[in-house]
Amino acid sequence: MMKKTKFNVLLPFLILLLGMYPNNIAGQDLSEYKKDMVVHKGDTLPYRILLPLYYNPNVKYPLVLFLHGSGERGNDNNLQLTHGADLFLQESVRQEYPAVIVFPQLAKDHHWTYLVSDRESSPGELIYPAKKTKIKHQELLKVLIKKLKKQLSLDSDRFYVGGLSLGGMGTFEIVNQNPKMFAAAFPICGGANPKIAQRINKPSWWIFHGVDDVVVPAKFSQRMYDALKQAGADVKLSMYPGVNHDSWTNAFAEPDLLEWMFSKSLK
Repeated sequence: MMKKTKFNVLLPFLILLLGMYPNNIAGQDLSEYKKDMVVHKGDTLPYRILLPLYYNPNVKYPLVLFLHGSGERGNDNNLQLTHGADLFLQESVRQEYPAVIVFPQLAKDHHWTYLVSDRESSPGELIYPAKKTKIKHQELLKVLIKKLKKQLSLDSDRFYVGGLSLGGMGTFEIVNQNPKMFAAAFPICGGANPKIAQRINKPSWWIFHGVDDVVVPAKFSQRMYDALKQAGADVKLSMYPGVNHDSWTNAFAEPDLLEWMFSKSLK
């Protein structure tokens, strides 16, 4: 009989594998990402925020939300900057694409989405529910976005979201929870239930995955690409042969990623 359990049964395998990849946060000055948090119903969501170089309250800026993977969970408000933060901190990027960049941090043993796994199959065999489910940290993300909209001058037609691994799954989920909020989404080595494709077909999608991923198999991204294409979405897929779980390295190196993302608008 198949036994189902929450995602944390994968943690020992994930921790072992993620130890193979370099910690990009070492030696970098990420202090320009200021620390803050939101509190909602007794729960706290820490986040780091990077404002445009010359923030002007009379200008409306795009918002980029990035969701980290399982290895960066915690409450130090620092680990979530391990992957991706340096990309948006580059001087050339900040000059060409002025935007508000936000990296929230998921609490330990929590998830951006709800999923179960089959103990008796490979560690990467995941089951995503098709029904929209209430998820604590998705509620916290809504509170965060609401706060940012009140405090800052944001262009609500140019909200973008991306994430890697668990955050890639969370990218699909936050669009599922807020199908009209985002103009573009870029999930990296993530996955979701293809049955939600019709509900999440409004944004433009760029999906990334390593063909040889043994943590989250590439089939989950392939399925979502196929389903979104069938649902009429503007979607493209980049699969990297010979690449394991760290396909974020390849995704962040895509020369057209930022130009593609910042060109998208709901209007």
